Parts: sequence; C-alpha cells; structure tokens
Amino acid sequence: MPKYISDLEAAALLLKVNRILVIGCSGGGKTTLSVKLATLLSAEYQSIDRDVRWLPGWKERDKLTQRTMISDLVNRNRWVMDGSGASTFDIRLPRTELILWVRVPRYIALKGLATRVLSNFGSVRPEMAQGCPEKLPDINFLSYIWNFEKEYAPLFVENIEKYGTDIPVAILESHSKITKMLESAFKA
Repeated sequence: MPKYISDLEAAALLLKVNRILVIGCSGGGKTTLSVKLATLLSAEYQSIDRDVRWLPGWKERDKLTQRTMISDLVNRNRWVMDGSGASTFDIRLPRTELILWVRVPRYIALKGLATRVLSNFGSVRPEMAQGCPEKLPDINFLSYIWNFEKEYAPLFVENIEKYGTDIPVAILESHSKITKMLESAFKA
C-alpha cells in the first residue's frame, strides 16, 4: 500500500526534498501546481508533455526515446516533474522523494480543461511543446478524464506499490487543499 500522508505533512516535506513528482488527471491543475512549486523551490520544472512526449504537430515521440529522455531528466539533482504516464513510473519513482497526486473530481478536471482550451485555443501554452497549439479535445481525451478514477487511478496505485512503496504520497482532492498546502509550506 502507498505511504499516504496528509496535505499538511506534504507541506512540511516540500522544503526538505529535492525531487517531487506531480501526477493526476488532465485538467486537474497538476501543471499549475508544478510550475508554482518549481518557482517557489528554485527547482527545475520538468514537463513530460512539453519536454519528452510531444513533437511539433502533436506527433508523439517513440516510447524508447521517451524512456531515455525521462531517464536523463530524473537523474538531475533538483526537480518538480509534471506527468502522469504510469508506463514510466518504473523510471521516475525510484528517484522521486515526494508524490503529489492532484486527485480532484472529474467535473473539476473537465472545468479545468475547458478553461485551458478557452484561454489558449490556437496558441501554444508555455507548458506545452513548441508546435502543439491548444486544440479542442477529442472524444478519447474526454473519455480519459471521465474514466480516470476507474481506469487509470488503479494503475497509479499499482505502480506506486511496485516502484515507490516508501515514497510519501499526498492526495490533493481540491484546489483549496493545494492552496492550504502551499500556504503552510511557504509562510511569509
């Protein structure tokens, strides 16, 4: 079973760890959290979508190249990595010191996706690979979000149990919990 901790326990760890993996469903806010954390911690922000997965024109890199690139990224000293592909947890988890799982309800994730599309449609947002402008989501992407808890969350748990049993995992079920964690960690 994963080593679950509270958002306040995670806040206490944020200033002590060097490598944080932020996972969760698309649209939930993991990229926003990752960028904010990397800035606050003066750590490298690594995005699987931007830095590894996508080439211009929404062409996906081959899996072997992706795995090689991820291996290089995780071997760096201090990072916040944003990305949920469970197929590379075997590479990422052994180097991770804290997992933040943004696990908001699907209606929040769908709302987040809608906001992202409305704000960025036709342009490339900073957290995405060059040449990949924001587009309308297709049925497969919407289905991924809709079915995330049933189909993908169990894969996350299974992989955390397999590759990261001792890594603290904070489940962040709302944006207010994320805010509370950040405020607690970075009190002025």
